[in-house]
Amino acid sequence: MDVSVQRIDTSLPLPRYESAGAVGFDLITRQTTVVEPGKIALVPGNVIVKVPEGYALIVLPRSSLPRKKALVCPHSIGVIDQDYHGEKDEILVQVQNISDQPVTVERGERIAQGIFVKVETAQWQEVETHGKETRGGFGSTGTHAS
Repeated sequence: MDVSVQRIDTSLPLPRYESAGAVGFDLITRQTTVVEPGKIALVPGNVIVKVPEGYALIVLPRSSLPRKKALVCPHSIGVIDQDYHGEKDEILVQVQNISDQPVTVERGERIAQGIFVKVETAQWQEVETHGKETRGGFGSTGTHAS
């Protein structure tokens, strides 16, 4: 799949897949960012991506982020829409510091990854009922395997 990408700082590399089997590409941080304890910050990902028609770009934290940096993504994932590619639409990674010390994200670090996912737009068909009894609500299937 061909994807148009614009780097903000062309001295940093393009995002890349780090192994032959990787499904996510790593985003490179554009500037050093200090995240104070308990605070949320936006870390610039250095790219504007034109997401191809029929896809969404999902931005996720790298799995080592909480363990190595004490950072989590408070919204869990970011969704980059097909029409988010204007001149100021740099991908930003929202992180929260869960430690009691300031955390520094250095320029050039890889803290998040992107995955392209096929999507379709729903055409709603409103009905009066689905003809099924209620299953029991949120968490109704229990907590442990039988």
